[in-house]
Amino acid sequence: MTDHAHGLRVMTFNLQLDWDNPPHTWSGRRDVAAELLRRERPHLIGTQEGLHGQLRDLESAIGADYAWIGQGRDGGGRGEFMAVLYDRRRLEPLAHGHYWLSGTPEVIASNTWGGGWPRMVTWVHFRDLATGGELHAANTHFDHVSAYARERSGRLLAERLNALAPDLPRIVTGDFNAPARHDAVHAALLAEADLVDTWDAAEERSPAYGTFHGHRPPVAGGERIDWILASRGTRVRSAAVNTFAAGGRFPSDHLPVQALVHVPAHAGTHPDDRPHADATHDGALGPTRRIPPHDVSPYDAPTPRPRMARRRRPLPDLSAELRRLER
Repeated sequence: MTDHAHGLRVMTFNLQLDWDNPPHTWSGRRDVAAELLRRERPHLIGTQEGLHGQLRDLESAIGADYAWIGQGRDGGGRGEFMAVLYDRRRLEPLAHGHYWLSGTPEVIASNTWGGGWPRMVTWVHFRDLATGGELHAANTHFDHVSAYARERSGRLLAERLNALAPDLPRIVTGDFNAPARHDAVHAALLAEADLVDTWDAAEERSPAYGTFHGHRPPVAGGERIDWILASRGTRVRSAAVNTFAAGGRFPSDHLPVQALVHVPAHAGTHPDDRPHADATHDGALGPTRRIPPHDVSPYDAPTPRPRMARRRRPLPDLSAELRRLER
């Protein structure tokens, strides 16, 4: 994807779970996935379905310029990750957290809306080192079984975006298991969180394909269930569905979706002034069990940069807001 001055290259990429499904095993797809990422060099990648070992494989393959943040949906390193990969030359993480798409968002692996599996969101508050601005990135994977679970998940995601990042530009990546423009969840999420679909807003677009192909030839004009959403007012220079394959092998059963965006400049609020992780909070607005130590591991984030000493202001009392959101 052609770059422009300060354009942010964003990708959403369902990696396809590593399981015994020859001839489409991860060991056969791993190098193709790595080659795709080396070719495209996204600054921000929202991944779905990747297990811990898959993410470590990609980390090794794409080089030290990239780092990632994530937690398994079953807690710690267990289960599928909604990991956020980022180019550390372009983006600096300032804060991050996780919550589950359920009636008890702070309870790890909770699933209260009839979904087939626990579903979650990983979010990261970044500083853009090219522009000096800040942005909020959220990455998710909605349920494939229950329309009700998807509707409730969309409502919770919008509420959390509005609470966690009321004044920050937002980028949302995910496999939503619902066709864009043909599902109520898409319309509601755009309206309630004041977002645009980067595909619709793009000045230039690739040919359209259904983003789930199941290792069969991509279907022109098929359903786009993998979305990149951004704050209203974001300039979207281009959007693409990437059909890269090597030797007849696709990197996944989903096609990655990409967008080149110009995020509106915003100075943001220093993370010291925002809800932050401690013994009973994981940084995701509300009480939770203590997150296992490998949630923030040596390979999840770069070495912190030296920072000027800053007097910490008292954190606001969020209890009333939390009770309102989770009713």
